[in-house]
Amino acid sequence: MKPKTLGLVHTSATLVPVFAQLCQAKLSGVNVFNIADDSLVKGIIASGRLTPQIARRVASYLESAELAGADYILVTCSSIGPAVEAAAQLIGVPVLRVDQPMADQAVATGHRIGVIATLRTTLEPTADLIARRAALAGRPVQIVSHLCEGAFEALMSGDAARHDALVATALKELAGQVEVVVLAQASMARVLASLSPAELRAPVLASPGIAVDYLATVL
Repeated sequence: MKPKTLGLVHTSATLVPVFAQLCQAKLSGVNVFNIADDSLVKGIIASGRLTPQIARRVASYLESAELAGADYILVTCSSIGPAVEAAAQLIGVPVLRVDQPMADQAVATGHRIGVIATLRTTLEPTADLIARRAALAGRPVQIVSHLCEGAFEALMSGDAARHDALVATALKELAGQVEVVVLAQASMARVLASLSPAELRAPVLASPGIAVDYLATVL
């Protein structure tokens, strides 16, 4: 049987090795290729929203991935999630938002769900996705959103330690208020390695591993 091919679309090249490691560990025998363009998320930050022009560019990347031979496409950025959902209707292969399996797991885990992000443009689409997936599952949820002010700027300026410290502090605080915490950005997942379970009073979900686990069931 011909091996399946997974196309990954990123808005940050820093996520390429993260997903390469996960795919190697969990998707044995699946061919993987990457498309990365960090100008997409920079454009969203500059505009303060996902513009129609950026949405069209997202659609073109999904089409490129399909034309490159992808049997399945995973988009690893939550900020462009609404554009991904819209464009997926025009693509001939399945397209997955990286945060959808995580949202489903959060909805199944608890009623009071915390969402944490370093960008408002990611916080809102993730909270909206969780609300919609909860409605689809027929489960009432309460979403508590938290924006980590200054963390993204610290990361972009090269101060990863400050980014991680700000996220860790906010995570510990939010975990004490909810039943489960969702990390809205894949780039935040590495902060979990510096925290012990005792410091977090609720489970914390990160999208990369959960998304690749889901893909392992369908590829």
